[in-house]
Amino acid sequence: MDSTQNVITELKKMFETYDNIVFFGGAGVSTESGIPDFRSVDGLYNQQYAYPPERILSHSFYRAKPEEFYRFYRNKMLCLGALPNDAHRKLAQLEQQGKVQAVITQNIDGLHQAAGSKNVLELHGSIHRNYCEHCGEMYDAHFIAQSEGIPKCTKCGGPLKPDVVLYEEGLDDKTVNAAIHHIQTAQVLIIGGTSLAVYPAAGLINYFQGDKIVVINMSSTPRDSIADLLIAAPIGEVFRQL
Repeated sequence: MDSTQNVITELKKMFETYDNIVFFGGAGVSTESGIPDFRSVDGLYNQQYAYPPERILSHSFYRAKPEEFYRFYRNKMLCLGALPNDAHRKLAQLEQQGKVQAVITQNIDGLHQAAGSKNVLELHGSIHRNYCEHCGEMYDAHFIAQSEGIPKCTKCGGPLKPDVVLYEEGLDDKTVNAAIHHIQTAQVLIIGGTSLAVYPAAGLINYFQGDKIVVINMSSTPRDSIADLLIAAPIGEVFRQL
């Protein structure tokens, strides 16, 4: 049995032993569903956009150049054909079994809910919620995808804004407090598919006081040195073997 199989066996034992497990995930959870990590810059991206993604997805850019924001947003962020992968599905199954108490995600794609997870805390919001900045009317992601230019409210004509946390915007206090509660009270914290480079979300890990930390990520993270179990493999592949 190789080292990968050994750590998978250890992870299985944790799920058998503990009933209060919290999952904290990032973009790597959804890349196996075909959703690209927008932080990685490819040739096509360079040809299409004159600004780095972090600038386009900032509050100030959204205000200053909303048409260019929505051109990028529709093309890169609205991956509406994506389906949950093995990681999403297994986490939902483990929640149903009473093992996983919460999924805390930095992703905005809604794939955890699509897989069946109920207690999902979306730190950065969701593409599936969009609201009129004038009257508050809500719209789904398909409405945004099918619109052109700056999407407008059909009731009052006001501009629509995705309910996602842009750079320069703060996280939702209620969501953050719920995430802190779950991390503080968890027996096991599984960190998956995230390099823990985006703050303040990554700082929530500091609240963990439980027994075991598991890190599942292809590249190194700042928490590797304190992990009780470190798995450098695609997260869907890991969960497929549980």
